[in-house]
Amino acid sequence: MANRRKGGKAKEKESEWQERVVQIRRVTKVVKGGKTLSFRAVVVVGNERGQVGVGVGKASDVIGAVRKGVADAKKHLVVVPLSKSNSIPHPTRGVSGGARVMMRPAGPGTGVIAGGAVRTVLELSGVRNILAKQLGSSNPLNNARAAVDALDTLRTLSDVAQERDVAIEKLYA
Repeated sequence: MANRRKGGKAKEKESEWQERVVQIRRVTKVVKGGKTLSFRAVVVVGNERGQVGVGVGKASDVIGAVRKGVADAKKHLVVVPLSKSNSIPHPTRGVSGGARVMMRPAGPGTGVIAGGAVRTVLELSGVRNILAKQLGSSNPLNNARAAVDALDTLRTLSDVAQERDVAIEKLYA
């Protein structure tokens, strides 16, 4: 009986992370004997409480590729500072490859206004009110990585005050 409870808690702890597959691609490698098929999965993992990551996995089957993508995403987690209105503290930009992503904070009730992979990253990070735009590339992997880059550069007022060795009240003045 005790083992069952422990197993239940392990599952409960594991389920706090949500996984979403952004893209699955069938890729081939040309070798001496012909072409070798494999699958590439782009996966976004987040706990909807300020942590999110993007990972890529490749395997000979889709399930294995997704599993590897989840493991990779958990290795590349970033922490997102959320404001009281479940938005971001200030406007930001992110770049990855040819993809550029622009994000702006929004008031309560706005919702997530973003497209494609950026929307998935923002929803799994816990952001509820935001305006975002993909610029440049339409590649889902680069857009997801650009979104994570933008979220990683966010700073709160307390972070800025600590870096400058100033009281938070002095920043407002």
